[in-house]
Amino acid sequence: MNSFKNVPTILTLFLAGMFPMFAYDKAGSSIDEIPETWSYTEYFEPSSPADDQWWKLFNDDLLDSLIAVGQENNFDLKMAARRIEIARAGLMSARSSYFPQASLSAGWNKSRTSGLASKPATPSINSSFFSGDISVSWEIDLFGKITSAVREQKKLVGVSRAEYAGTMVSVAAEIAKEYFQLRVWQAELQVAKEHSARQDKIVKIAEARYESGLNSKLDVTQAKEVYYSTIASVPGLENSISTAINSIAVLLGVYPDEIAPRLAPFKKLPDYIQLVHAGIPAELLRRRPDIVQAEMSVAANAAAVGVAKKEFLPTLSIDGSIGTQAHRLDDLFHNNSFTYSVAPRLTWTIFSGFNRRANAISAGETLKMSVDNYNMTVLNAVNEVNNAMSSYVASLKNVDIIKELISYDNESYNLSVDLYKQDLTAFSNVVDAQLNVLENANSLIVAEGNALSSLVTLYQALGGGWDGL
Repeated sequence: MNSFKNVPTILTLFLAGMFPMFAYDKAGSSIDEIPETWSYTEYFEPSSPADDQWWKLFNDDLLDSLIAVGQENNFDLKMAARRIEIARAGLMSARSSYFPQASLSAGWNKSRTSGLASKPATPSINSSFFSGDISVSWEIDLFGKITSAVREQKKLVGVSRAEYAGTMVSVAAEIAKEYFQLRVWQAELQVAKEHSARQDKIVKIAEARYESGLNSKLDVTQAKEVYYSTIASVPGLENSISTAINSIAVLLGVYPDEIAPRLAPFKKLPDYIQLVHAGIPAELLRRRPDIVQAEMSVAANAAAVGVAKKEFLPTLSIDGSIGTQAHRLDDLFHNNSFTYSVAPRLTWTIFSGFNRRANAISAGETLKMSVDNYNMTVLNAVNEVNNAMSSYVASLKNVDIIKELISYDNESYNLSVDLYKQDLTAFSNVVDAQLNVLENANSLIVAEGNALSSLVTLYQALGGGWDGL
């Protein structure tokens, strides 16, 4: 039995045991079990991935360097990193409550009291003195209220760290997808140029036969129509290439001119066939940042419930001060000038208009909602992996079919050209063969690009790309 199998249920029971006043009714709201295996097993290994940096499996140094730049410069990642620092500052603030709070004050006071404000009248009184004192207030964490607040902030740091990891996974995946899309556009441009050269040869054949009186001018116009329709696709493809480079630049946090020289040269698509080490569904609980983030949110909300419960308990604090007062500045440190006070204080709010009870109920419902969110996150994660596996398998099958189709397209093209040269078939058959070859050549490139994109989506769904959790 997998040790992670009943984690959501165990978590629910733990929370109910820790906070019985907010016991969670899990009927219809929690996942009892995680599947032991994925729905798809073909092409996938049950062993865990050996390396979270899945993009290196494509053996493309340029892609590796792009993702490395994205890790340093991407602005979404920078903002996520700053949210970690904000959470750490919140933790530091919560921990500061363990220590006394001290304040220092110093001043000079001069006053005059009216002698005519009372009856019978008295002489007015003038007074002036220098003063200075240090006041200290210290809340004793007798019932663990501060500890609960610190625990909550610790979990919120964990939430922000998991959010950062999730952003890292998304950024790496988006860079890879945009990079592969760039290579798809470049490959289609290459196909357009290669096929336009072949089509130009057909135009010359049709023109030669027309000049020899072997066919009508219709054959020439049809040949040129095919040729120029292919040429017409080139500007659009060049624009798509430029747009893809711009998109990659945004993900990398740089301007396009900085990376265009490296990306503009044509390069073939990487191998789209990989044996994916998918592991088992339960491993998503520790690999997927969104699941870790949801788990940390549950823990933070559980700590918040503890804080809300502590509000019902008394607060013990010690207030104290030490100071000096004297009419003359040089007498401030005389023995008779010193003052002090010590005041232990126990406060207990007996009634607050049910405000604390409302806060406790709100905290409890927030906790329940975070458990629901955790369970939903796990459910969605498993489904995302199954869908990504299905998509990848389908894309591989699609590529195989198109490759088979292209082999027949090429044979049909060669036969139609040979028969046309021998005046044994109409030129329309050559036109159809040309269009089929071009269309399916582009279809193959798109299919291979889709296979790569599906593979990236699968790695993303598996939670790979970041080992900093």
